[in-house]
Amino acid sequence: MKKFRISVNNKVFEVEVEEIKEGATTHSKEPVIENTKPGVKIEKPAVKEAPSPVDLSGEKITAPLPGTVSVEVSEGNAVAKGDVLFILEAMKMENEITAPVSGTVKAIFINSGDAVDTGDTLAIIE
Repeated sequence: MKKFRISVNNKVFEVEVEEIKEGATTHSKEPVIENTKPGVKIEKPAVKEAPSPVDLSGEKITAPLPGTVSVEVSEGNAVAKGDVLFILEAMKMENEITAPVSGTVKAIFINSGDAVDTGDTLAIIE
């Protein structure tokens, strides 16, 4: 193993390089961790458990066009048909996305300020 110090975009990194013989294959499962200060030990990040699956039954609310979203409701809110759920800013215009049915907001999949694309699921009403 040889140690090298490299600079990328004015950031200095210390790397170790191992010569691999022809025909040999190695795969590292270790995460790449940036060490910006020599002698500082960086712990591996904890592995998070996958979130529990969300029941996707109900009326899906999708983005009609790409833009930036402002969320106007919260999960668990009761909504009536026609209530404003989201405001979608696209091409300097604000478009209201309303509830197509009455019910309860079961799940919201985006946050205010998120960029969405046409057809992205924003929420589910049950």
